[in-house]
Amino acid sequence: MGDVTGGPYAGRVRLAELRAVVGGRDFRWLYATRLVSQMTDGLFQVALAGYILFSPERNTSASQVAAAFAVVLLPYSVLGPFAGVFIDRWSRRQILLWAPVLRGGLVAGTAALLLAGHEGVGFYLAVLVVMGVNRFFLSALSAALPHVVRRDLLVTANAFSVTSGTVISFAGGGIGYLLRLAFGGGRGGAAAILLCAAGCYLLVGLVATTLDRGRLGPDLDEAPPQTREALGNVLRGLTDGARRIRRDRPVALALTAIAFHRFCYGITLIMTLLLYRYLFSSDVEEGLDRAALVLGVSGLGFLLAAVITPPVVRRIGKNAWIIVLLGSAAVLLAVFGLPFADLPWLALAFGLGVVSQGVKLSVDTILQERVADAYRGRVFAVYDMLFNATFVGAAALAAASLPANGRSPAMLLVLVTAYAVGATAYWTSSVRIGKPARL
Repeated sequence: MGDVTGGPYAGRVRLAELRAVVGGRDFRWLYATRLVSQMTDGLFQVALAGYILFSPERNTSASQVAAAFAVVLLPYSVLGPFAGVFIDRWSRRQILLWAPVLRGGLVAGTAALLLAGHEGVGFYLAVLVVMGVNRFFLSALSAALPHVVRRDLLVTANAFSVTSGTVISFAGGGIGYLLRLAFGGGRGGAAAILLCAAGCYLLVGLVATTLDRGRLGPDLDEAPPQTREALGNVLRGLTDGARRIRRDRPVALALTAIAFHRFCYGITLIMTLLLYRYLFSSDVEEGLDRAALVLGVSGLGFLLAAVITPPVVRRIGKNAWIIVLLGSAAVLLAVFGLPFADLPWLALAFGLGVVSQGVKLSVDTILQERVADAYRGRVFAVYDMLFNATFVGAAALAAASLPANGRSPAMLLVLVTAYAVGATAYWTSSVRIGKPARL
């Protein structure tokens, strides 16, 4: 067995698995749909962040940053579980076709609101719906993946598609940054970028038409009668998904790990935005430039996680990899965070990129392997709710506790301790439920 998991032979095995994944026609089109969509997501988010957080006309505080995250994430976290029921009911291919079309129209409407000077409730409501539909779209992608990839290739397929999708979203952010330089950082420039994003979302729907309508599930013929009944009621569907998670302790443990990490990561991200807005730079444009560099470096960390996660998981297991990553986050924050300097913080961003994507890939695969297709959409929707609600909670805590410039050694020490305790708790819990982590 040792020869299989290490050395040149292991490398050939991994390449063979990747070739097998990419060799599937339906996987390639599903992958293309993800890439175009997540590139556009990056473009859209940079347009919003550049205007809301790094506009010369705004003096952004920690509470304003937290409020922006809450408006964008919290309501669509509430909608996420409801989306899961429909993902288990409707053709997932049709979701991948019409969700981007809806987003395109909404983004164009958001641009019109911005140009008209309406930046109040209507503007944020439009942003909210766009992001909510996006999570619906991403949940459908995750639930559809096992229909185009063999079960034994899911780890590799997740590492390749999810991470490259994340990386392409960083590239989309880079395109948005370049467009901001061309169009300007004011209201008109942000609206022009939003219109570009609207056109790209329409392209996503066009790519999705290459997939057969019934290819991506759901497999309703395989669902027991009680599942069919649950599909008729959104609230019952949500309860059904929660019960399914509670019955499967490894799934519940994995979801707890990702929620915990997102909470800690959310605090770190708010701290990062404030540091680059006020401490590591002398003006708004310089702050945006440096923040863009941090995002790029973090994206490289996400890419590295995609490369190393499949072989590491094969050698030590998914639970052990999650433990290693959470423990590594504690070390990274202590070594590179406490100096509160620009270059060490870049190294921290890279390391936390590896941690974030490595944990997510492991949790995604645990859920895809253990949850039946008839329930998978609802479970992933609950996953999305936790993923975003914990981030919003972190933003609220950061707003209440961080100073104006983001520099807080006390909060950083709390995060170091939390990650160390979290890694230990995950280890002991995995042993207790009979799925000991392999090291």
